[in-house]
Amino acid sequence: MNERLTNLTNWLKNEQIDAAFITSPDNVFYLSGFSSDPHERLLGLAVFPEQEPFLICPKMEVNDAKNSGWSFEVIGYDDTERPWDFVEERVKARVHNVQRWAIEKEHLNVERYEELLSRFKGATFHNAEAILHQLRMIKDDNEISLLRKACELADFAVQVGVNEIKEGKTELDIIAAIEYEVKKKGVSGMSFDTMVLTGANAASPHGTPGNTKIQKGDFVLFDLGVIYKGYCSDITRTVAYGEINAEQEKIYRTVLQAEEAAVNATRPGVLAKDLDSIAREIIDQGGYGDYFPHRLGHGLGISVHEYPSMTATNELELKSGMVFTIEPGIYVPGVAGVRIEDDVLVTENGVEVLTKFPKTLVI
Repeated sequence: MNERLTNLTNWLKNEQIDAAFITSPDNVFYLSGFSSDPHERLLGLAVFPEQEPFLICPKMEVNDAKNSGWSFEVIGYDDTERPWDFVEERVKARVHNVQRWAIEKEHLNVERYEELLSRFKGATFHNAEAILHQLRMIKDDNEISLLRKACELADFAVQVGVNEIKEGKTELDIIAAIEYEVKKKGVSGMSFDTMVLTGANAASPHGTPGNTKIQKGDFVLFDLGVIYKGYCSDITRTVAYGEINAEQEKIYRTVLQAEEAAVNATRPGVLAKDLDSIAREIIDQGGYGDYFPHRLGHGLGISVHEYPSMTATNELELKSGMVFTIEPGIYVPGVAGVRIEDDVLVTENGVEVLTKFPKTLVI
């Protein structure tokens, strides 16, 4: 049994929980090594304190599961079969009377919860997410290596985008060029829908790219990431096309100062909320506090958004091995939108910035 599964089984023992049923693809991948997008079909990993675990997936993915390195039982089912019948039979063969379940309450939908409830009458359900967040929060050496490569590819993608900037090109034109070149590098997918936003669109933190054309005097905001062997990167850079006005430049330099201050303060023992406060105070002092509407950042790994959330209220103490984003922004409608984002690794003595694309103002 791998170390990750052992950590989960030890938690089950300590909490006196009879079984865990893990259904989110990211957590299944973390624990088993099997990556799957089952769509509406059931994917599940059952883990027990003493008995061997099993994996259930669509029958067409059974060989993929076995080839992923999973050495325990794999149950495959056809689209005409009821997978919950298999789950019930295999669980009861291992634990005669399951009284306490651990499930992902944020992921397991009501229909699937009711299936478990009807088949294991009288059982209680406890949240497995907290322990899974804790286990995934500290990256091992292999995970860090994969994240470094994912960030290297994200840097490349931003450079492609910057090279494509030309008056009259649309946001979607540039996205198409970025994703084409990234795919040629062997990347199977993006961490999320690539964002290229220009002009007024850049002042929307989660704007939707479209057919807006780049014009002189506009900022162009790139927010993108790639998935490399199951691990995500996430970078934002904002560049100017042509000369910008004094307020646009002030906004950019304020965001850059805030971002670099938070990065430089990152080290073991610092609280997550302190990093948010450091960046937010600089933006407040610059007169743009009302225009920084989101948290400083988020954890990064198998999921592009994972634990911890880098907010002004999170008192979590940073530890070596944590990877998260630092991404302050200022969004002033009708004036400018600027965000600068890096992926950072907490090291024993400080911080390693995984994303390397330059942050100085580029015109």
